[in-house]
Amino acid sequence: MRIVVVEDESKIAKSLQKGLTAEGYIVDIAEDGDAAETLVDATSYDLIVLDWMIPGRRDGPALAAYWREQGVQTPILILTARTTIGDRVQGLDAGADDYLPKPFSFDELLARVRALLRRPQAHHGNVLASGLVAIDTVSKETKVDQHVVHLTAKEFQLLEYLLRHRGEVVSKDQLLDHVWADEARVQHNTVETFVANVRKKIGDEIIVTMRGHGYKAV
Repeated sequence: MRIVVVEDESKIAKSLQKGLTAEGYIVDIAEDGDAAETLVDATSYDLIVLDWMIPGRRDGPALAAYWREQGVQTPILILTARTTIGDRVQGLDAGADDYLPKPFSFDELLARVRALLRRPQAHHGNVLASGLVAIDTVSKETKVDQHVVHLTAKEFQLLEYLLRHRGEVVSKDQLLDHVWADEARVQHNTVETFVANVRKKIGDEIIVTMRGHGYKAV
């Protein structure tokens, strides 16, 4: 899952990037609103973590409103030291999906990130499931017919992304962007190898190959 953190305080941005990366997310950083606009225009993100007070043509709420006007549906989590009810209303009315006041604990931010990334029609709570296969996005545990199976971190991220987009055709390029990010040596045949490995562990029924297009979790 790919996240962009829009934060001009370098220490906070790097801390969030480090923490979220350790949880298996791919994280890009934008230090101002203009850079954020460029990144969001060019990249498909699963979540935007957006600071309220950022330099650039637009502050956080204005940027959220701009993206919504442009049809961007990516979930937005606003971070801010402004804590009045009026501030919260302004941020949410601008198009943000959630609001986290500073200072905050990383555990709370992580819980809100997981909540915003959920797709209620595909799973319940922290569990993504299809057929006999279920994964817990918090414990990182994978079960097939209630039996625990071991997936490597990258195999888990691949399966998680497919299950979050269950029913959608996901291209190999999309998987490279959201699971492998900027690992230069990773190519399409690497995706094929990892899909094959996951199938060996969970069975062949969940991930369907859509020839010429990619894969689909059913």
